[in-house]
Amino acid sequence: MSDKKRYKIIYERAGCIGVAACIIMHPDRWVLNKEDDKVDLVGGKLQDKDKQEFVLEFTEEEFEKFKQSADVCPVNVIHIIDLKTGEKII
Repeated sequence: MSDKKRYKIIYERAGCIGVAACIIMHPDRWVLNKEDDKVDLVGGKLQDKDKQEFVLEFTEEEFEKFKQSADVCPVNVIHIIDLKTGEKII
């Protein structure tokens, strides 16, 4: 693996209200689920079924787009963790 910084996104889907602003910021990773009008994280893996919590590891190439996605989320259900330090960025 390269020396690129790695991050983890934690998406709390249960709290999503379907505004879909995240899709505008990173359309390759967020899609609207027509069944319940909530957003799905493309490539995310279910970590906690009860919380509908999904996780995805990514590199610095996607950091800005994911950060913008988290910044525009009105219900703060998108979190970013620096995998090296464990620091919660958002």
